[in-house]
Amino acid sequence: MIGQLDSIGRLDQVYRGQLNDIRNHFADDSLKLKDTLRKHFELINKVDSLNLITVSAIIDQYGWLSTDEIGEAANSALFMVIQHADLKTQEKYLPIMRIAAKNKKLKATSLALLEDRIAMFQGRKQIYGSQVAWNMQTNKYTIMPMIDPDHVDARRADIGLGSYTTYLIDMGIAWDVEQYKKDLPQIEESHKKMMSGNKAKN
Repeated sequence: MIGQLDSIGRLDQVYRGQLNDIRNHFADDSLKLKDTLRKHFELINKVDSLNLITVSAIIDQYGWLSTDEIGEAANSALFMVIQHADLKTQEKYLPIMRIAAKNKKLKATSLALLEDRIAMFQGRKQIYGSQVAWNMQTNKYTIMPMIDPDHVDARRADIGLGSYTTYLIDMGIAWDVEQYKKDLPQIEESHKKMMSGNKAKN
């Protein structure tokens, strides 16, 4: 089981790790970029679905397994697969993961990322600013709606997450809280449209 989870963890990341290269390669051809990303996400979604079958079965049978029980890589794989699952699955396992974090079987930082993602999918504002979305029009990342942006670093520090400025550097985002607050109404409107579109598909 441990070896299986280790492999799942690596597989979860391998195709996601190719996304930035794709975006950079087709940066000057928006149509080709959109088509390539669509096909790539179809592949990612297929892998995620297969990974979820295995991980769900493990959690349902054994509960949330800690690093001491299965090792850091396998424990991380459990989290990543749920983090990348659909909202219904995330909501199902959230109570289990909250208890696991309380009992030190899951990192508080990992739980925070899931809480943010669920909030985003539910159309609410995130807490720790971890969720960003790729904007096809601007070819840049956008920080999804967040509560009280002025104090995001304090909230992140409380649970062991690093500074927000550092977190955003790898995504090419310069954190400017005043500009973000000005942009927030437009970001919220775009978020609402995105959520409405997702509901229409489902």
